Amino acid sequence: MTTTTGTPTRGHRAVVTDAGAPLPVAPPTAGPVAILPSPADLHVAAVTDAGGTVAPLDEDTRAVVWLDARDPDGLAAALDRAPGVGWVQLPFAGVDAFAHLIEEHGDRVLFTSAKGAYAEPVAEHALALTLATLRVLPKRARATSWATEPEGVSLYGRNVVVIGAGGIALEYIRLLAPFEVSVTVVRRSSDPVPGADRTVTTDELDAVLPDADVVMVAAAMTSGTAKLLGAPQFVRMKPSARIVNIARGGLVDTDALVAALHDGEVAGAGLDVTDPEPLPDGHPLWTTPGVVITPHQADTPKMVAPLLAERVRTNTTAFLGGAGEGFVGVVDPAAGY
Repeated sequence: MTTTTGTPTRGHRAVVTDAGAPLPVAPPTAGPVAILPSPADLHVAAVTDAGGTVAPLDEDTRAVVWLDARDPDGLAAALDRAPGVGWVQLPFAGVDAFAHLIEEHGDRVLFTSAKGAYAEPVAEHALALTLATLRVLPKRARATSWATEPEGVSLYGRNVVVIGAGGIALEYIRLLAPFEVSVTVVRRSSDPVPGADRTVTTDELDAVLPDADVVMVAAAMTSGTAKLLGAPQFVRMKPSARIVNIARGGLVDTDALVAALHDGEVAGAGLDVTDPEPLPDGHPLWTTPGVVITPHQADTPKMVAPLLAERVRTNTTAFLGGAGEGFVGVVDPAAGY
């Protein structure tokens, strides 16, 4: 894409967090790549540009690029039909829908995800939800008469807790820099995170919540992170705190969030993901004060297609290299992401 003056526009770029990470399995054997369930020209070109061969699924297939995040059963059938597959590229950063396949095949098949690939558009959306909740835009958008009561607070100088330390979290922290906020990252490890003022482990989450003005959820969805934010956490938070979730709806206890908002335990929530999802018509969350909901569209197909293609190109190059070096977005079967 170019501007009217012919200068290329920047576009989105991947945020790579695991370059050079060791593989959890032996390097896959190079061979034909199947793109399923329906090959897209962009992804076919990504494989062929890297020197790979795209072919229909059969006994000779050695890799699968799987493009449908809603059809894990289809991928399961493909793996059954092609037992020689040693590498599978999944389409999203979140791989919870494929957790059973990763557990079943992860001792011999290398799974890579799109983690980090979509970080920029998703973090951009997270910032938009952050500002919207602080500036009470959910209320303003529903108003039908001129308000006279001044409301809304600034993001500048606030305390922000970021749950997760992947590409989305890193890009969100980068976008926050002009606001001179204090950032605390909550993650499995206490290793420092670039741009964060401090990093704590997940077991310290409850200890850092009382000071948070914004809590942004960008963690992976696993059995250990389900309902990471619930009633015990909301009661610890400031009545003025805002919650933003762009990861998975199940990380937040929906019923507890609705109750906390109605009871004034927290002030607002910006949600691109919900539990259940899609959120049914008539669900209480739709009409809960202080909530803005977007329908899991922090990124759109137009935004992510070239980013996924670049991930496919990078990983195809690593696949053909045969040494197991250069793969990006490697899924850890033990951790589940």
